[in-house]
Amino acid sequence: MAEGTTSRPPSAAPPGSDPESDAYLNRRTLRRGSAGWLLLTGLGVAYVVSGDFSGWNIGLSKGGFGGLAVATLLMGAMYACLVFALAELSAILPTAGGGYGFARRALGTWGGFLTGTAILIEYILAPAAISIFIGDYVESLGLFGLESGWPVYLACFAIFIGIHLWGVGEALRFSLVVTAIAVAALLIFAVGAFTEFSAGGLDDIPVDTEAFGASSWLPFGLLGIWAAFPFGMWFFLGVEGVPLAAEEAKDPVRSMPRALAISMGILVLLALLTFFAASGARGSAAIQEAGNPLVVALQGDGDPTALSRFVNYAGLAGLVASFFSLIYAGSRQLFALSRAGYLPRFLSLTSRRKSPYLGLLIPGAIGFALAAGTGNGARMLNIAVFGATISYALMALSHIVLRRREPELPRPYRTPGGVVTSCVAFVLALSALVATFLVDKDAAFMALGVYAVALAYFAFYSRHHLVAQAPEEEFAALAAAEAELERK
Repeated sequence: MAEGTTSRPPSAAPPGSDPESDAYLNRRTLRRGSAGWLLLTGLGVAYVVSGDFSGWNIGLSKGGFGGLAVATLLMGAMYACLVFALAELSAILPTAGGGYGFARRALGTWGGFLTGTAILIEYILAPAAISIFIGDYVESLGLFGLESGWPVYLACFAIFIGIHLWGVGEALRFSLVVTAIAVAALLIFAVGAFTEFSAGGLDDIPVDTEAFGASSWLPFGLLGIWAAFPFGMWFFLGVEGVPLAAEEAKDPVRSMPRALAISMGILVLLALLTFFAASGARGSAAIQEAGNPLVVALQGDGDPTALSRFVNYAGLAGLVASFFSLIYAGSRQLFALSRAGYLPRFLSLTSRRKSPYLGLLIPGAIGFALAAGTGNGARMLNIAVFGATISYALMALSHIVLRRREPELPRPYRTPGGVVTSCVAFVLALSALVATFLVDKDAAFMALGVYAVALAYFAFYSRHHLVAQAPEEEFAALAAAEAELERK
């Protein structure tokens, strides 16, 4: 079959629309070549950096230092394996669909929608949660004289969505600057905290003598390791979103694998420094429930120091960086699903500056409503983690399937270890998915409820109205046509 042609199902063009015309895609295009490997690397770190400042430490209350250490090691291995698999897939399919596009090619329309919806749950709920944390930071620091968080939530969504509407290049450069400030602050924190490091503080959480396998290093027993999985993820949660920028990247075949590898390396270094420095400086027991563990690690119950004040303000920068980049990721995932017809098509319309304006504004409105209406950032993050683990398992499975089904597919970048690597990611992702029920089963069931509604929409409507000319659908149609020719 010739390049650019497809075998289109009759349902791809419903009455009253003309999705196969050039006009359809012309109104749904992104600005190509806006991001090189440096901006993409910054994006990958920005997704995650807020997790170094807070959240991970709650894992100490679930598994103790040893339990969280093992959980972080295993989750780090999961993300490393997943990133290597995604680097290969993003070089094969450099589209804005990211994980959804990979699953669409490997697992069909159902697999694509299941993956895309899980990613969307993560990237709509996580910014809402982080906006609440930003509000808490602003209030605790006494900035602007605010006593209530909702004006901050509104300002976050309005200002940062406005920057995204301005243009992707400008948005990613802003993200890079804020992320650099946050990373520098983490390095300075580590230097300061290690001057007060004491190994005896690492395992100072009281031991639950009734827990199986309990010890000073595992105060909640072996099960505590599993319960700490979601918190070990917070050191890396979001880095898998880098491929969502593929259509706006310069030379995505080369820049995407490079950015994924470098950002993952930076995140591993930051996780090790933050985890050991914070726990050793003040003791695991002191920071296990702290909303601002790095500040507590530096000053304890004493008066604020110059360094603790600096880290406190830098924590706000880290939260802004993650919030800003997750807004970007959610808009691109929504854009790709909408452009292909999995979600209402009007959501993928782009402005003169090639920004998916409705894909930014509508999730932003939902996120603000959730933040202002609930104020429960921890619950929303747990829902986001549930969606993330489902998407990880399906993306890893997509890599396995494509390696088996299409071994001759051109692969400019190949995953080290091949399917063994993606199998490790798949097994660990399923383990992390089960662990979410140990941490917050209500959040897990809420996510399942949202999932069920979305699947009903797909089953009864949108799967019959897909757009065959969308890039992900064209890739799939070409693969099907080539397979048919081989059979003949």
